[in-house]
Amino acid sequence: MPGLNLKERLVDPHSPDRRPRRAAYALPTLFTSGNVFLGFLSVMQSLQGAMAAANGTTGAEHHFDIATKTIGLAFFLDGLDGRIARMTNTTSEFGREMDSLADVISFGIAPAVLAFAWGVQFVDPSIGTGMHDQILRIGQFVAFLFLLCGAARLARFNIQKHPVPKNPGRPDRKYFVGLPIPAAAAMVSATVYAADSVPVTSWVLCIAWQLLLVLLSFLMVSTWRYYSFKDVNLLRPRSPLTVILLGSLIYLIWNYSQPVLVACAGAYVASGIVIRIGGIIRRHLRHAPPRHPEHQVG
Repeated sequence: MPGLNLKERLVDPHSPDRRPRRAAYALPTLFTSGNVFLGFLSVMQSLQGAMAAANGTTGAEHHFDIATKTIGLAFFLDGLDGRIARMTNTTSEFGREMDSLADVISFGIAPAVLAFAWGVQFVDPSIGTGMHDQILRIGQFVAFLFLLCGAARLARFNIQKHPVPKNPGRPDRKYFVGLPIPAAAAMVSATVYAADSVPVTSWVLCIAWQLLLVLLSFLMVSTWRYYSFKDVNLLRPRSPLTVILLGSLIYLIWNYSQPVLVACAGAYVASGIVIRIGGIIRRHLRHAPPRHPEHQVG
């Protein structure tokens, strides 16, 4: 079958309505299953890192490092399974539900466990028993809040066919309503990775870490606009400038992965905040009364 694209190669020749072959539906499911496995592996590595740090043995940073990288790989696979399903015309209700359940594991449970095990559990107890216990309890609640808001974000995404953000953008572009849960998980894992996966012991940094988790939780359930990259077609020809920028990004990630990844994740998280603030300012200026010219005296 020379000259046929991927979608045409997967069409069942015996189907009157040109439906894909049954085996074609397994292709995006394989990527979703890999997403589930990476989320499970991240949880296991976070628990092993926590046990190693609690016992005072070496290797805790190595386990936390693997936990962050598996979430990053799950982020990559999550972006592929949907695209492959659309490219092969094998989208289905089962695939969408499977993808959502996989996201709860890889981008909800896994980063929540990592966030608590790395950023809360090993705060220096010398600050006092009462304050130490309160920090641990608040940390448990904040980690659960992250998971709960992420699950609510996925549920809202599943039931809304054409969601409209509170600050709608251009009609010819696609946007997410609220921060996507993979982006929130990427922010968590990139921060841990940028800190060399060394567990947090300072209560000041622990409080700052919990505030970041609260912010991510709020952004996930908000109705603020975030740019969606679903309309980006990787099969179309690209301009030389796009190729240069993409190649430069790959080089920077390869050589300076820690600062670049946390900067990319932070920039995307901050983009929704900046767009929302800009919309509020523009709306305020649009409804502001006209300014009268000043009259100088003397």
